[in-house]
Amino acid sequence: MDTTVAHLKRGQRGIIKEFSSDAIPVKLLELGCLPGNEIELVQVAPLNDPIYINVNGSHIAIRREMALKIALELIDENTVS
Repeated sequence: MDTTVAHLKRGQRGIIKEFSSDAIPVKLLELGCLPGNEIELVQVAPLNDPIYINVNGSHIAIRREMALKIALELIDENTVS
């Protein structure tokens, strides 16, 4: 199932698949927002913007507009590894 960071619920995790735009800031790439890395939604601000995510142990705040550009494959919590 594909979704974006903006569609995650608190505590949900996903693997970054791709970016829908080349407008991803270099700073996000430097902090680990790269395809193949795992993202977890930590918290959403009261007016739904910004969104706080955890990527590689770093908590990052991004705007909802940017979160809509990051496509994810959801990680099923019920899957036993």
